[in-house]
Amino acid sequence: MRADSTDQLYAVVDMGSNGIRLSISTLEQPGTRSLPTVYQSRLGISLYDVQYSNGQKVPIPQETITTIVAALKRFKQTSLDFGVPQRRDNVRILATEATRNAVNSAEFISTIESTLGDPWEVDLLKKEDEGRIGALGVVSSAGGSAGLEGLVMDLGGGSTQLTWLIARPGQDLQTSPLGSISLPYGAAAMTRLLADISADTKTDPESVRSDLRTKMISQFQTALQDLALPPDLQHQAKHRGLTLYLSGGGFRGWGYLLMSSHRIRPYPIPIINGFCVPVKDFKDTNLVSGLALQSLADDANEGTGVFRVSKRRAGQVPAVSFLIDALIEAIPAIQEVRFCQGGVREGWLFDQLPMEVRAEDPLVAASGRFAADLTSTAHFVELLAGALPPDCPVLDRAAPASIKDTHLLRSFANLMFLQQGHSKESAAVNALHVPITGVLASAHGTGHQERALLALALCQRWGGQGDLPAPHGELRGRLELLLTQQEIWWARYLGVIGTCIGEVYPAGRLRGGRSRIELKAKWNEGLGKKGLMQGVILRVIVLKGGEGDADMLTKDTTSEIVAMIEATGKKKNRIGGKEYGFGVPLRVDVERQGVAL
Repeated sequence: MRADSTDQLYAVVDMGSNGIRLSISTLEQPGTRSLPTVYQSRLGISLYDVQYSNGQKVPIPQETITTIVAALKRFKQTSLDFGVPQRRDNVRILATEATRNAVNSAEFISTIESTLGDPWEVDLLKKEDEGRIGALGVVSSAGGSAGLEGLVMDLGGGSTQLTWLIARPGQDLQTSPLGSISLPYGAAAMTRLLADISADTKTDPESVRSDLRTKMISQFQTALQDLALPPDLQHQAKHRGLTLYLSGGGFRGWGYLLMSSHRIRPYPIPIINGFCVPVKDFKDTNLVSGLALQSLADDANEGTGVFRVSKRRAGQVPAVSFLIDALIEAIPAIQEVRFCQGGVREGWLFDQLPMEVRAEDPLVAASGRFAADLTSTAHFVELLAGALPPDCPVLDRAAPASIKDTHLLRSFANLMFLQQGHSKESAAVNALHVPITGVLASAHGTGHQERALLALALCQRWGGQGDLPAPHGELRGRLELLLTQQEIWWARYLGVIGTCIGEVYPAGRLRGGRSRIELKAKWNEGLGKKGLMQGVILRVIVLKGGEGDADMLTKDTTSEIVAMIEATGKKKNRIGGKEYGFGVPLRVDVERQGVAL
């Protein structure tokens, strides 16, 4: 993939404690809110681990420096291949704690800069800057258009950073005046510390471990007090609990282990970013430790182990387990945990975006390039919204808020015609995968429920279950398990409405700016075979269009549309079973310029 203009191509190196990430991103095309990446690679060198030998801190070895410099030289040439402007604004090497605290930090940095030359200088981030940029990375990966608020924890190799943040669209990031509080309990540091305790024959290991746990609990409690939660977060902590946003490789490994043991197996979305678990699952250290041991055993027997959990990550699980046990004991107000892909790289890129771009919804931004034009898409969104009945307090009926979300409707409208040229055999399959492993898989900042809703609606747009060969029907079923029965039914309904819109506008755009139909829905009584049920009446209003428009909406076409929509509301299509499952009876009334057909 190449950007049309190279002015806003960025080559970014994130020299973290647990690995070195190299990436090229473009921030000039539509969809920049989702931080589109055109190239990425990773050098699996732990700058923390290489600085310890026999329990003693040592300089970064020359062999390691040589390997890193060679990788950076190659990345520089890659950036030239992509056309990244070789100027300071477009090239960044971001160095964090492991470089900052290295014995030979100055020599290491000097070697990089003298070898690569201008403008490949190293940005040695201060601790407070690292905390702020890391927080922005979390916002980029978890904020979405609704924003986020809660605690943030970044687990590096040598330390862990704790802070709070409130990020609301169109507003500056709010975080603790202290930035973040750093504690010396990174994944690699804890692994080494616990190994030293076990190896010390002069002390009782269990007693030392108990003392360490007590000390960590006290430090976490003090850190939270020093961070001074604002009133909004204090209120949440007392009533509904706090969300904890996690970043860092050690936590991501923990997340993938939890994903492998999820109640939905195999878990349908292979993306750690946006994966959420309740705290009771997160703190089940015995379960996760057992999974890590099994993964190591599988790997030793030439098996595959757990997806995305390397031997090194699995080996760090006992240390991460120890950390999590102390953290949850210290901060019992945590109720939900969300895993984030965002780090220093994502935070620095997100910081380059204008405030209005940051406020965009990630799915809308990422899907926008597939829309035909703004006028047509706006009309399709209006039709989709019109097909959803407004809340009815009298009957106490309402569609789920997640379905009525404007950003979901806009994303769906952007993507409704993406499979237009596909054969019947592949359209529904391809549509199902778009938000999961397809063109939106890399969309940054999207939760798994949003991906599932969009995937189900798009799949239904092109036929749904009946057009899915094995094993894709099973995947659809596992995606449904991420949602409520109500959300599943309404996602299918939305997909059917999309199919009908496609019948009326087969090219995916308005011709001459003319609308052919309007949709208006309302809750009503008197539906069902015996007229005893509450449901939805959908009015399809055929407008008096220009020349040829009448040919698109013949009596046969409108009859097909009516039958397709009303079938969705039949008992046999209820979610969870014909007798006791969820469904909404539907009646479609067709009018032509106010005259009933």
